[in-house]
Formats: sequence, structure tokens, C-alpha cells
Amino acid sequence: MYFSAFPKIYYSGKGNTDDHKIVINLLRRIGVRAKVKSNASLFDTYDVKEGETPEIVAHKLYGDAEYHWIVLMVNDITDRYHGWPLTTPQFLAFVNEKYDDPDGVHHYEISQSSGDTSIKIDIGTTNADYAGASIVTNFEYEESNQDKLRNIRLLDPGYVPQFVEEYESLMKESII
Repeated sequence: MYFSAFPKIYYSGKGNTDDHKIVINLLRRIGVRAKVKSNASLFDTYDVKEGETPEIVAHKLYGDAEYHWIVLMVNDITDRYHGWPLTTPQFLAFVNEKYDDPDGVHHYEISQSSGDTSIKIDIGTTNADYAGASIVTNFEYEESNQDKLRNIRLLDPGYVPQFVEEYESLMKESII
């Protein structure tokens, strides 16, 4: 469904216009308009559960796993392997591969002193100037990033037909 809307172009790997093929233009991209993204009534928030893929989420919400691209597009995810939450075994393997010491200091942080004091400020890899700074380990840092990835937005199912129609229309508008 997603790739069927991509335009087709003539392509010649040799630069010869007589020797060309018709191929799908995979470089064609569109995004969700800022005005649409800012309309909170079109979206619900969702916490991705352990092991859920975009296909599973799309099937649960829209009744069709083929709409996984809507889940990814609405959340500006262009790389589903680094922009989507990892399973626990994948996460542990990732952390152990990335860091020699997962329990080592990633950075220190302090609470913001005015306004919303629950907001933490990263002060770097040393706490020389802030004796009361909290340690954030490599593991905690990566775990926090995964928690952010788990919180996604989902398009209200009632708007899916309209969204798909607009997507197909925009994909046909111009050819690179």
C-alpha cells in the first residue's frame, strides 16, 4: 500500500536514454504538515508495549497491519530500527555493545532551580561545580531514551481514509 503510491520514473544506470527502465522513485518523500501535527484532536498518545512493532500497533488500532507506515509517518520515524523502541533483549544487547561499562557515568544532572523543578539539566561528565548533582549511568541514559521512543502519537482511526487519500494525492503531485 505505502509503495504503491510512489511515482514511477525512467531510469538508466548507464546514462543512455535509449536504455532505460521504469522504476519506482524511492526518493520521493512527503511529511505530515505542521498544522496537522499541531491539531491535538486528530491524535491520541500511546505507549508502545514490549515487543510491539508498527505493524502490530497499526493492526490493533486501524484493523490493518498495512497501515504501519501511518504510525511511522505521524511520529517522524524514518528508521524503524533506531527510531522505534527495542525489545528488552535487543536493548540489553545494544547497551552492552555500545558501552564497555553500562553502569559507568554517562553524565551528571541537576534539577532546574526555577519554574518546573522536575526538569533535569545535563551538566556534563563532571560534577566539580555541582557537588549535589546526580549521576546518570550509561544504562539509565539509554533507558530514558527508550522510554521517550515508547511514547508515540497515533492518528484517530476516523481520519485514516482522509489521511491515505491526501498521502496518495501528494505523492502524485510532482516527480523529482
